Amino acid sequence: MTVLSIAELWLGTIFIAAILYISLGQITVRKLRKNPETKNELGAEFASGWDIVNVAQALTFPFLIRKFNKTRLAFLYADPDLLIKHTNKLDRVLSISFYGMLIVVGVLSIVLALVEGMSK
Repeated sequence: MTVLSIAELWLGTIFIAAILYISLGQITVRKLRKNPETKNELGAEFASGWDIVNVAQALTFPFLIRKFNKTRLAFLYADPDLLIKHTNKLDRVLSISFYGMLIVVGVLSIVLALVEGMSK
């Protein structure tokens, strides 16, 4: 693969992840923010919209987040059991798709940086 084809793949993945991010925020997180039971259980929001990433992470890797919730940093993470209770299959598929794309973008960023560095 050339640097150009990796960059094209990277940009395409970012575009799809951005669409999934907006969709997840509008469809799932908006519903969870309006629910008084889940409103304060979406994790810490460092920047506007960070709770969307917290929700996606909790719905994608609930087994991992349950372990993190046993630590002193539990306030940083969304409650996966409560979120699973208040979401449907579409919400979970959207979350898994978005978070998977986010991971792919991160890996492709590292690969792109390494390939670019080796080509010089």
